[in-house]
Amino acid sequence: MGCRKCGGCLSCLLILLALWSIIVNILLYFPNGQTSYVSGNKLTNYVWYFEGICFSGILMLIVAAALLVLENVNNYKCCQSENCSEKYMTLLSIVFSALGIAFSGYCLVISALGLVQGPYCRTHSGWEYAFEDTAGRFLTDSSIWSQCLEPAHVVEWNIILFSILITLSGLQVIVCFIRVVIQLSKILCGIYSVITQPGII
Repeated sequence: MGCRKCGGCLSCLLILLALWSIIVNILLYFPNGQTSYVSGNKLTNYVWYFEGICFSGILMLIVAAALLVLENVNNYKCCQSENCSEKYMTLLSIVFSALGIAFSGYCLVISALGLVQGPYCRTHSGWEYAFEDTAGRFLTDSSIWSQCLEPAHVVEWNIILFSILITLSGLQVIVCFIRVVIQLSKILCGIYSVITQPGII
């Protein structure tokens, strides 16, 4: 029962992280709350991968909902024995948790690439990726951020939001990995129980 409650809490945490990922990703489309840049397609190309909205967001919500259902299904029998049914549900839980790792991992990688590339902004030379060739070194040198003239404070905007997305998706990876470990331990403990008690069928 304790593991079941723990699994349910982890699934609820995934839902919370997914909702925040959607919100943060949406904010990336509106630097300083302005809509003109998204309509003019003057945003960094990595926001169009929908990493926070689709992968760490909607798809993760589906994964979390499926895990909650699996945690709360009682007396479901997919085969003749209760032990077989429980193992089947555990395997399904592992599959969904692995999918969660893949989805959140995608968001983590894309967000990191967006952070390192830097924002698409207007400089004295026109609209460009002003820091694309710095290999992320601009992140620790705020003195060159002023090269981006428009949108105002877009460097800080991108750094903060992409960093939050990285944190949220990283937490999702950890939570899903913990779920995989928990479910694998249940399977292994079941096998160990059968081995140590050969007389029980």
